[in-house]
Amino acid sequence: MKFLLDHDVPEDLSYLLEQLGHDVILLRRALPEDASDEAVLQFAHDRGCVLLTCNRDDFLDLATKKPHHGIVIVIRRRTRAAERAALFRLLEVAGETGLRNNVNFA
Repeated sequence: MKFLLDHDVPEDLSYLLEQLGHDVILLRRALPEDASDEAVLQFAHDRGCVLLTCNRDDFLDLATKKPHHGIVIVIRRRTRAAERAALFRLLEVAGETGLRNNVNFA
């Protein structure tokens, strides 16, 4: 699968995804930091990516209005290890079919 990590997602989650064989694009290397949420979602959609973001409020609303290939909202936890574990569990349980075109929480 292809993932786009929003500006607010810890970069170390990209290492987990890459270790699991996924393609990862870091938004901070592709678009300016002040890119609108709509531009971010469009960028992910145009490239066939599932978007990973911590920006729950804005992207939950956009997901109902704009096309997307899936959105994973990362819930901030006490440690990065806990965030990685939550994402890993989601990937195991949901698989590609559960992530594609859906909104999930990790």
